[in-house]
Amino acid sequence: MQFEHAVTATPFVRHARRSALQKILAGVSFGLGLGLGLALVPAAHASPAAPVNGAEYRTLDKAQSTDAGKKIEVTEFFWYSCPHCHAFEPALADWVKKQGDNISFKRVPVAFRESFQPQQRLFYTLEAMGKVDEMQKKVFHAIHVEHKTLDTEAAIADFAATQGIDRKKFVDAYNSFGVQSKLKRAMQLQEAYKIDGVPLVAIDGRYVTSPSIVGATLGSQPEAVLQSSTLQVMDWLMAKASKERKTAGIDAPAAGQVAAAAKK
Repeated sequence: MQFEHAVTATPFVRHARRSALQKILAGVSFGLGLGLGLALVPAAHASPAAPVNGAEYRTLDKAQSTDAGKKIEVTEFFWYSCPHCHAFEPALADWVKKQGDNISFKRVPVAFRESFQPQQRLFYTLEAMGKVDEMQKKVFHAIHVEHKTLDTEAAIADFAATQGIDRKKFVDAYNSFGVQSKLKRAMQLQEAYKIDGVPLVAIDGRYVTSPSIVGATLGSQPEAVLQSSTLQVMDWLMAKASKERKTAGIDAPAAGQVAAAAKK
């Protein structure tokens, strides 16, 4: 399977961004993750069971602070209109469920351009109303299966109303200061984690991986294989982060709990 570039957000690849946006407009999107350089890593060295920094995952130059306490923070960066985010959602949701109390799971909707912001607001409005768990799959289904265009306030509010959500309350939250603040924070996180494609998962504020990052070393593989390989890398990074926390004297999930979750 040959994956296409999605949007590119870093200043180092602005030329690539133009072509990526054109592909998005054509209905094709996929996060390249670490699009620069990973393709040069020999595929023979790829092993999701024993991932290599710079190949199946990358380490941020500057670790980001987390507020997960004893738990390990896991953050997914996504975009509702990304077909690969939609495809990854069920496998990721199952993985999150298996982790139980080992992790604090968060989602961050990205915005590589202004037209992404209505869907960012959609997510944070649902979050403010306590309806993300109920609506996450429904939003993906509406966009990718029912082919609804949810990219304006009016269209999004109409959709929310069809799902039994009070339209006025939804619109009020959608335009609230709280949601606007969340958008600003999302942009800060997007820059801090150097997000250049989605879906992408960050582990403990230090490590990032994705189906496209893993795919850069595994080569052409079915999407389901890349997803399962990504989850395998995430298990390995969880164990790594837990061990490093204990070495540093920081609270962390017990090694046995992390290993047990990986075997579920």
